[in-house]
Amino acid sequence: MSAPTFSERLVRWQKAHGRHHLPWQVRHPYNVWLSEIMLQQTQVATVLDYYPRFVARFPTVRSLAEAGQDEVLSLWAGLGYYSRARNLHKAAKQVVNDFGGEFPESREGLEKLCGVGRSTAAAIAAFAFLQRETILDGNVKRVLCRVFARDGNPSDKKFEQELWDLAESLLPHSSEAMPAYTQGLMDLGATVCKRTKPLCTQCPMEDICEAKAQNRIAELPRKKSPPKVHTLPLYWLVLRNPKGEVWLEKRPPKGIWGGLYCVPCFEALEDMYRYAEKFTDCSDGLNEALPLTHRLTHRLLLITPFTAVACSNRPSENRSDGLWVAEQDLPDYGLPKPLENYFSKPALY
Repeated sequence: MSAPTFSERLVRWQKAHGRHHLPWQVRHPYNVWLSEIMLQQTQVATVLDYYPRFVARFPTVRSLAEAGQDEVLSLWAGLGYYSRARNLHKAAKQVVNDFGGEFPESREGLEKLCGVGRSTAAAIAAFAFLQRETILDGNVKRVLCRVFARDGNPSDKKFEQELWDLAESLLPHSSEAMPAYTQGLMDLGATVCKRTKPLCTQCPMEDICEAKAQNRIAELPRKKSPPKVHTLPLYWLVLRNPKGEVWLEKRPPKGIWGGLYCVPCFEALEDMYRYAEKFTDCSDGLNEALPLTHRLTHRLLLITPFTAVACSNRPSENRSDGLWVAEQDLPDYGLPKPLENYFSKPALY
């Protein structure tokens, strides 16, 4: 099967049956870049909720670059993988300071931005600048492995390079076709050639799909070994001062909820008690609440909140990165999702 056959089929199908309602389907590189970063490891339905608010607050790359990191993280709260938000902010500054406020047009130039890898750079280049560059995310790998019956270890770098080479060989000859072609790859994998229960009768490649002909749809692509999930016990110290305000601290840049505001959080119970003694002199007054769980990719967080009323309104002498926040103002801060849920359902805890 020649490359034009695959690309022409895909472009024709996308124009007739693909997704055309997504708000980031524009030619402006800022909007395309923002959406591509948000869509990394995040479902379209979730991004549809966050993207409009982000663009409303930061309509240009310059406005994003000039914003404070706390505000960026606050708007990002709930999307997860918070290093993306920090890299997004750094990349905006790069565009302004290193590229005169204009996004690089080449894939290689775009890859110089923080948080932008090869596939993301290719998507931006194809959508915004009509560059003949191929993407290769999980959905695209699935389409290629099935249509061309490519079988290999998904963790093997050599096999991944084979898929890159195949994807590049399939690009349409016309640069004008690149937005529809790239969107078509995304749409086909997300809505038709799904991981389970694929809709083969609706696929434009059904009659040329080698996996279907070999009855290997369920087999391809090979599944990665599931990651081991480790349980991590955490302990929250939910402190309120006499006015009912909550003590929040900014998390370290790296690690769980990096850069977000959170109540004091500890991996060891004795560390929490030691901190409570220094902070409030009221550690005997700690009340243990019902534990809650929160799943991350490789970890299951088992969080036990402890509540206490601070004996004074003074913060700890060595905790200058913290502040008292009125409960009604908590939504203004970038809180981790489980903490946001905790405060929204206080009766349960």
